[in-house]
Amino acid sequence: MESKNQNKKLGELGEKIAAEFLIKKGYGLLQKNYVSGKSEVDLIMKDSKQNQLVFVEVKTRNNPIVDPEIAVGKTKQRNLLRAAENYLSENNLKTELRFDIISIAIKDGKTEIEHFEDAFYPFNSF
Repeated sequence: MESKNQNKKLGELGEKIAAEFLIKKGYGLLQKNYVSGKSEVDLIMKDSKQNQLVFVEVKTRNNPIVDPEIAVGKTKQRNLLRAAENYLSENNLKTELRFDIISIAIKDGKTEIEHFEDAFYPFNSF
């Protein structure tokens, strides 16, 4: 049970770091931890420069053996897409969107952040 609690805290820390990172890049934070059915989006951001809604999956690992972004497989991508469609529908939005991944690796006390813009899904709008 301790491990699950530690993973939750690590995930929350990663989401905070990712939000701050994107805000410094000029993005606006619209929502954290949007839940739709069984799907969740860690961050929903507005990229005003590109005029896009950005659905962000944050993956955080302590001393990772493989890069954290590898954990965003096809099932997770489908779930994110489903959640994005629901978010757009609930908010009556028709806008360009994209899916980004923020990979956070904490190694020997140092935090490494990688931002993968337009990380998956071939089209940009609905």
